[in-house]
Amino acid sequence: MKLLQFSMGTILLWSQIAVAQHTLSISSGESAREQVLIEFDLPKGTRVSAAKDSDGKLHPIQKRDGRGSLLLKNLPKGSDVKLTLVEDGAKGEPVKVERAGKKLKVSAAGKPLLEYQAEPGELPRTNIKPIFRRGGYLHPIHSLSGKVITDDFPPNHIHHHGVWFSWSSAEFEGRPTDFWNMGDAKGHVEFAELGQTWSGPAHGGFTAKHRYVDLTGGAPKTALNEDWEVRILNRFPDQKFWVFDLSCTQRCASTAVKFPENRYGGVGLRGNWAWNGKDAVQFLTSEGVTDREKSHTMRARWCDMHGVIDGQAVGIAVMGHPENFRAPEPMRVHPTEPFFNFAPQQAGDFDLQPGRTYVSRYRFVIHDGSPDKDLLDRIWAAYANPPKAEIR
Repeated sequence: MKLLQFSMGTILLWSQIAVAQHTLSISSGESAREQVLIEFDLPKGTRVSAAKDSDGKLHPIQKRDGRGSLLLKNLPKGSDVKLTLVEDGAKGEPVKVERAGKKLKVSAAGKPLLEYQAEPGELPRTNIKPIFRRGGYLHPIHSLSGKVITDDFPPNHIHHHGVWFSWSSAEFEGRPTDFWNMGDAKGHVEFAELGQTWSGPAHGGFTAKHRYVDLTGGAPKTALNEDWEVRILNRFPDQKFWVFDLSCTQRCASTAVKFPENRYGGVGLRGNWAWNGKDAVQFLTSEGVTDREKSHTMRARWCDMHGVIDGQAVGIAVMGHPENFRAPEPMRVHPTEPFFNFAPQQAGDFDLQPGRTYVSRYRFVIHDGSPDKDLLDRIWAAYANPPKAEIR
């Protein structure tokens, strides 16, 4: 019996030594990065909870589905970072995702960040027709100073909803249809179900399913099935911005869906009502263009929409992933309203065939103050080209 106890203790001791000897090596390469999410396969049999840097600072590790995640504030160009994996460490203040009726509410350090409207909510005004009710979108989205960046059911475009996804020009079973302009009663997007939700020190998030329903063939019929994954990154205390990622995957429900050339359709962003008017909101693209009329139909890696809300300068940038279809994607920038849309249909017709997937990924950066182009470039680099990470 004593020999068995000694053997178990020896095994436990060696397990602790093995954990301490695991090193996570991170190489930034030729790009400086900001708000860097590091993801890696966890060594089997380890119980790590943090990574310690050369200064002794602990970085919480989030564990999910056998993988680890940790968030670094930045990585300078050409840097090599080595972190030691340890069992005991500070867990950090998590990003919290909580169900609240027909919504999910996301917060961090006591600050509300965004809400996901799952099932359709109540209409905000009595003069809105029931046909406009829908779920499956993000609103409100808050800046860290507490300003609501987005709008919902704006009077001049009732079918706009914070951050949402839809197609305005499509063809299903040989018939033209429209899932975007719901008032035309040709089609709409339905919330189907909520999947996983999670909270953690590196990120919180959720998955959800939506249906694109065609109404032009007599009986309603699903044309596309859509999966969302939304991941909200944590922030560091001295930052004036926060970040979330949206991944959208679409599949045919039966036959092919065609998408004729059109000036908009895809991921949409509707800004606060205070930004209505030609001079009430400004835009900045990754190419340095600030003229909103020139920005329309241009291709860019990201576009920032910003202005003043209740006396506070705030903004939101939308970043396209380089693996997206037709990246860098052409843009729809509205000439007088706070509306932005990455619109791959501007570059010509395309279709989605059964058995194939259409995947589009976007990063959103919500900031207080005017946009910082260099900072946005570094955040895009962290998203588009994650640094190499290896456990040794």
